[in-house]
Amino acid sequence: MKQYTVLTLFPDMILQAFSYSILARAQKEGHIHIDAIDIRAFSKNKQKHIDDYPYGGGAGMVMQAQPIYDAYQSIPHEKKGRFIYLSPQGKTFTQKIAQELSKESNIVFLCGHYEGVDERALEELCAEELSIGDFVLTGGEIAAIAVIDAVARLVPNVLGKEESFQEESFSYGLLEYPQYTRPPVFMGRAVPDVLLSGHHANIEKWRKEQSILRTKQKRPDLLK
Repeated sequence: MKQYTVLTLFPDMILQAFSYSILARAQKEGHIHIDAIDIRAFSKNKQKHIDDYPYGGGAGMVMQAQPIYDAYQSIPHEKKGRFIYLSPQGKTFTQKIAQELSKESNIVFLCGHYEGVDERALEELCAEELSIGDFVLTGGEIAAIAVIDAVARLVPNVLGKEESFQEESFSYGLLEYPQYTRPPVFMGRAVPDVLLSGHHANIEKWRKEQSILRTKQKRPDLLK
């Protein structure tokens, strides 16, 4: 079973996100387990503050190293693994990275807030940094949810059929071909004849051609 642990200020947000659909079923069947640890529970002051003003001045607050470090140390040894900090400064998350991470047995994610995290926590815990794009969120929870979703669905037996993810966008470096379902005609728009032909070789050829065409039109950067 794959273990994903999230250090966060909002554990309910993480757990709620994975209480539906495919990943909820995968947890029930024992393929993955997702846990959330409240960083605030490890604060050592009465008000349970986990942030303070930055040394050197500047706007905003910084998450303190101690609560983060102690939250990480509370994780049982057998559930510790790669430690990933979701940060706009990190390496951009891709399908290739998702495939790599899906092979890991244990991953711990840190969700930042405010102006960021005391650098010493990241250094002490040997954090890797990952970004889901060149934009800023109010916290790392949404990024952690996106990464876990992309990674966990690649774990064997999480999805029903292997083709379900092997033929999706980015799995082979191309965007996915157009999809159609019933009825055969909608608002005067007909399903391509080849998909109704039953000729599997022609269908496969059409799908490959459409994937290449769609990638050229929408994401030419993927073909470089």
